[in-house]
Amino acid sequence: MINVIWMGLLLIGMAVSAWTGKMDVVTQAVFAGAKAGITVTIGLLSFLVFWLGMMKIAEEAGLVQSLARLLWPIVRFLFPSVPPDHPALGSILANMSANILGLGNAATPLGLKAMKELQELNPDKKTASDAMCTLLAINTANITIIPATVIFYRSQFESANPTEIVGATIIATALGTAVAVILDRWFRKRESRRGGGPGWRS
Repeated sequence: MINVIWMGLLLIGMAVSAWTGKMDVVTQAVFAGAKAGITVTIGLLSFLVFWLGMMKIAEEAGLVQSLARLLWPIVRFLFPSVPPDHPALGSILANMSANILGLGNAATPLGLKAMKELQELNPDKKTASDAMCTLLAINTANITIIPATVIFYRSQFESANPTEIVGATIIATALGTAVAVILDRWFRKRESRRGGGPGWRS
């Protein structure tokens, strides 16, 4: 549906520009957008490589493992239906740790791996389980201490202080995570009262 909307906007824009005789403006915008996209992509790639390298150093130094141990009680509380020795918990811990460190792009494959492993525990393969819903909610609104990608974009567009977003990011993501957990628990209790099966979709 999103593709249809974007295509519609594109076609409408081209039709209006042709009608008003400003196709040259559209052409210039297309090339300028392509140039900007390549510039940002290359810059983002180098930035991600740097932070992934830092993440590897942190992992070798034991920081990620320490963070995972710190998060273990929280993960057990959030995912009570997952057996303590199941590999899904390891993937969830790695995913949350990467998100906390602001490595959203690096966290994505970890989240997908965790979701795949949770699906193995899911008795109803056509409906998301409670644990899968919780993972999606937490992954979407995970607390972030170092918003690396946002800092990069701010520095790319010559912000006077790219890191001033850190405080606001911590507050916003903490509130978002709290709301996500509260709603997740509320939906679980509502479905439990209704006698629903796995997953809190109605």
